[in-house]
Parts: sequence; structure tokens; C-alpha cells
Amino acid sequence: MRGVILRETGKPVEVSDELTLRRPGPGEVRVRLRAAGVCHSDLSMCEGRLPARLPLVPGHEGAGEVVELGPGVSGPPVGTHVILSWIPPCGTCYLCLGGQPNLCVSVRPTGEPTLRLGGEPVNAALGVGCFAEETVVDARAAIPIPDDVPFDVAAVVGCAVLTGVGAVVNTARVRPGASVLVIGCGGVGINVIQGATLAAAAPVLAVDRVPDKLAAARRFGATHTATSDELDAAVKELTEGRGFDYAFEVVGRSETIRQAWNATRRGGTTVVVGAGSAEDMVSFSAAELFATERRLLGCLYGSGDVRTDTGRLLRLWRAGRLDLDGLISRRITLDDVGEAFTAMGSGDVIRSLITY
Repeated sequence: MRGVILRETGKPVEVSDELTLRRPGPGEVRVRLRAAGVCHSDLSMCEGRLPARLPLVPGHEGAGEVVELGPGVSGPPVGTHVILSWIPPCGTCYLCLGGQPNLCVSVRPTGEPTLRLGGEPVNAALGVGCFAEETVVDARAAIPIPDDVPFDVAAVVGCAVLTGVGAVVNTARVRPGASVLVIGCGGVGINVIQGATLAAAAPVLAVDRVPDKLAAARRFGATHTATSDELDAAVKELTEGRGFDYAFEVVGRSETIRQAWNATRRGGTTVVVGAGSAEDMVSFSAAELFATERRLLGCLYGSGDVRTDTGRLLRLWRAGRLDLDGLISRRITLDDVGEAFTAMGSGDVIRSLITY
């Protein structure tokens, strides 16, 4: 089987035709990948900013078709088109029953590794590892979708769209007419902007250090744009110096988290959407936390429920309220993943999509 391999943190990925995939065990299904998005979190794992066990098949944003069921698994049936979830909810734990299935930690890989290269076990990124032709996942990680949804559209819903739109409508619960700041206009940030548009926020300021990304932000609903150096002036112009009602940090770095916090008004809400390093610390004084009454919220997987939110997002796409096709800047093969990582810093790529 063909797939992308990371052997050493900080080194280029490789493509191998010699991966083997075991058959699905109890509670598992085998999925043939049809499309997979190249997410910045994949690059962060390859560079060591996010933890990952090596060797690794990256990739966690994918869609495909169920081709085999493990023993005792009744569904989704063979032939079902699915989006892959990197946080599958168990449905029965305290968090799932309490309405926070995105925080479920009960579904963990069990038994022997799903992947091998020669005789060596290979890890699947976030339990998915979709930068390969096929994968074996827990059946609860395979979320059924209608057959007429294109696989490329479905793939981006699996992470970028669910995370970005969910940050607005689920985590922050932005109200119509609220002012919104979005720092970081990559794939997830663009979808935070789309979520702000859905929530009827105004104004919506997009901030990025790459000017070309700001042009893309306007296409997806930002009413104003600025570079990082221009943010202070924009706060004065757009909010009369109060700060924004909601500020979304979609980079995952301490300096931009602090920047978003500083640009949030008294009593407003800062939402950290970017996946950052465990070693990158952010400092707040006890006085400012007490006196400003700002809220600081984390956002994991858009605070969503993949079992229902994927369908909701696809309905919005069908109605023309979400632009999913426009998120795909280019279609590539597995051989082009390394180049796709390099292209992430440019403003002409929102999402590179692997097609199989």
C-alpha cells in the first residue's frame, strides 16, 4: 500500500509503496481514502511542535468509502461514504452524555498497530493516518455522509470547517452584530471568518502577516483586513478603542494569543483555536484576569459533535451559505505532500487536497 511516512522529526516526509495495513479488528472498519486535506497540524507534528510517535503516517482530515467491517461491527455498512473523525465520541462517557463529545478520550486505539513498514510498526496520526491509500479506524470515527457529497468537499469538513465554524457558533456563540477579530487566515482561520459571517457578525477583521492571505479572507466574508502591525490602529478605528467583542486566535503561538487578548474588550471573549506547543507559555497577570472580566476559552475541534455537526455543515453548503469548494486551492497526489507543507506559508493556498 502507498502512503506518506515521517521517519524523523524535522526531516522531509517520504512516500513508500511498502506499507501494509492489517484487517480491521472488533469495533473497527477499513476505509479506502478518496480525498484528504493537508492541515497545518500535520506540519506541526512533522516539525515536532505537536507531539507524535514515530514513524508516522500523517493526515487526519479525510473522506472515503468503507470497504470492510471488523468482527461484530454492524455499521457503517460496506460501501458507505464517510468523513473521518480524529476525536470519535464513545457516546456513553460523562463528557459525551454532558454535551461535550469533542472532549471524549474514551475511544483509544487498541491491539496491534494498524500499519507496518517491513516488520516495523507505524503510527497513524491522531488514530487516522489518512495520508495513505487506506486506513483502519474505530467504527465510531467513520461518520456517514450522503453519497452525492463529493469526497473533496467532505474531506475539508472533517477538520478545517468543523473547527473554524464551530469555534464561532459552538464555542463562542457569537451574537448578530458583534464585532469579531480573527488572527491567522489559514485553512481554519478562513472558516472562522465563514462562521462569523453565518453568525451575522460585524465588523469582521482578519489579521495575518501574509498580505495575499488577507485577500482570501475578504473573499470569504471579512469586512476589514490588517497586518499584525496595523492591528492597534484597526482596534481604534473599528471599535472606538474598546476592543473586539470576540477575538479568535488561529495560529497557536503565545505572542498571537496575547495579541488577541489585548485586542478583546473588557467583558469580551478571546478564543484560542490554534493548536500550540505544550512548551509555549502565555502569561497573564492576576490583576488583569480579575479586573477586565474577559473570558479566555479554548476550542478543541470546534466544540462540536461530529455525529450531527457534519450534517449541519453540509446542509449549509448545499444552501449556498458555506463555500467549501473554494477552500480547495489545488489538488495533489501523495508525492506532493512535502511541497504542500512548503506552500502553507504562501497566500495562494488555503487547502491542498490529496486525491486518490
